[in-house]
Amino acid sequence: MENTDDLKAEIKRLNSRATALKMDLHDLAEDLPTGWERIMEVAGQTFTTYEQLAAAKSRLAQAE
Repeated sequence: MENTDDLKAEIKRLNSRATALKMDLHDLAEDLPTGWERIMEVAGQTFTTYEQLAAAKSRLAQAE
């Protein structure tokens, strides 16, 4: 079993990162066509971070 405090800290960290990446993606979309080359990179990072966040939330729900 994972420590719930550790999971909550991980969720907080991932949520912060996910929000920052979401804003980066939004900024890229606003500035199109400038920076279009970075869209797939930032989108991939955003997807991975949200995937990790969902998994951490699931583990927390199971631990509680």
